[in-house]
Amino acid sequence: MKKFLAGLVAGLFVLAGSPAGADDEHAELRAKLEQRLSELGVDAPVQRIQRSPVDDLYLVMLGGQVVYVSGDARYILQGDMFDTQTRQMVSDQMHSGSRKQQLEEHGVENMIVYPASTDETAHVVTVFTDIECPFCQRMHARMDEYNALGIEVRYVQFPRAGVGSSAYQKAVSVWCADDRRDAMDRIKAGERLPEGDCENPVADQFALSRELGVNATPTIITEGGRMHRGLVEPQPLKEMLDEEKSGG
Repeated sequence: MKKFLAGLVAGLFVLAGSPAGADDEHAELRAKLEQRLSELGVDAPVQRIQRSPVDDLYLVMLGGQVVYVSGDARYILQGDMFDTQTRQMVSDQMHSGSRKQQLEEHGVENMIVYPASTDETAHVVTVFTDIECPFCQRMHARMDEYNALGIEVRYVQFPRAGVGSSAYQKAVSVWCADDRRDAMDRIKAGERLPEGDCENPVADQFALSRELGVNATPTIITEGGRMHRGLVEPQPLKEMLDEEKSGG
């Protein structure tokens, strides 16, 4: 029990203090759950509640972490549920809104952007990348193809080895370069760059990656907030984004 509560509390620091407005449909469950959490010594707002596909089981967002709660607030389940029909995680829709909000708050001005090369931008994706990741390098080598399909790619740095690692320093050097896209192109191709040092968002981006649950590179987050881990090649990504936009 102590281990469960420690894990639960650890996941509640992301958005604690920003509770959503009460939803009348779930007001009774909200009140019961807040009382149970208070009795357990967990000080966190119930931010959002929605029904799950399973009777009497609800998805609840607590400080950016989604858990499952029984209708009487007695049982809390950590983890996720996979829908074999839609082939998606049940909690993904709830996570999507949180991801979009956090990316918007981080700001596109803190990202390295490769715009679509078409007359109109069909899709925008945010890609969490590690300069030393081979699959990230493979994805970047085809950047022209993504852009030619109308896909704008926004890079957020996620040096998986952590702050102070060689990948972290390389990301800082790219950010501090006079031409960030050119520096990214060269370093992804294996060229060494002069070590740079300036005010940069890389440490914040590493923290953001952890908050969003990014644990692999590349990780792609769509405009709708859906997360896709791993390399997706240009045409399959375009098809996937088209399907999402059409409501698939």
